[in-house]
Amino acid sequence: LFSGLIISSYRDNGVKAIENLMQKRGKFDYILLETTGLADPGAVATMFWVDSELGSDIYLDGIVSVVDAKHGLQHLTEEKPEDLVNEASRQVALADLIIINKTDLVSGEELNRVRTFVRSINGLVKILETQRSRVDLSHVLDLHAFDSLSGISLQKKLEHIKTTHAHLDKGIITVTFEVPGNIKEENLNLFIQNLLWEKNVKDKSGRTMDVIRLKGLVSIQGKSHQVIVQGVHELYDLEETAVTWKEDEKRTNRLVLIGRNLDKEIIKEVFIATVREKQGN
Repeated sequence: LFSGLIISSYRDNGVKAIENLMQKRGKFDYILLETTGLADPGAVATMFWVDSELGSDIYLDGIVSVVDAKHGLQHLTEEKPEDLVNEASRQVALADLIIINKTDLVSGEELNRVRTFVRSINGLVKILETQRSRVDLSHVLDLHAFDSLSGISLQKKLEHIKTTHAHLDKGIITVTFEVPGNIKEENLNLFIQNLLWEKNVKDKSGRTMDVIRLKGLVSIQGKSHQVIVQGVHELYDLEETAVTWKEDEKRTNRLVLIGRNLDKEIIKEVFIATVREKQGN
């Protein structure tokens, strides 16, 4: 697990409290952690993601966000001061599962607008629609969104996902691209670190590209299995999946980025330039 931040050796109080509770009452099957409406789920997610690397019994399964079908668009389209991200849009961008609730309070046309707007922000997310927050827990649990098991479902999603367009000038969008061939792991790390840590990749207007969520499947030289790329803010990880590259299969690299000021062509050019320049040395 790679991070552009210095990670303290002391675990977060929230994680320690849950672990202490597990010791007293025995292990839980699942833990559902609810945050406030204005919280950044990415900060909470990275806390548990990092902690799993430190040997904790707790692991991050996925991020679920709820969107109000009646008032959701109002919050998602609310404009914020310069350089601030709309909290509702950030929560949608980080989600692995979106539950659109109160569908009985809107028309089919209104519901479709909400659904379309959510997709414009996060092209990868799974959407469930319900009333009175009634959802079968089997759809919420065991998402495996942050481990190698998600590579199998991600492979199918990547074949159909498309780059989206922002409804607002500063809106969050999904960008995806594909580059064939094998790449070196060190070159991939350099590309991701320039994007997430150094933040020196800019759009045509000179604005820094702000990546909130990163996912992808890549072909690393010397590895027979597909490698999944996961990123939340400055934190990212590379992990081999159970899916092997077939002998006659065309090896390729597919990445999906969700964030602000993203320019597909520039990101793809930087990716290719980083890989080719370093491989040529």
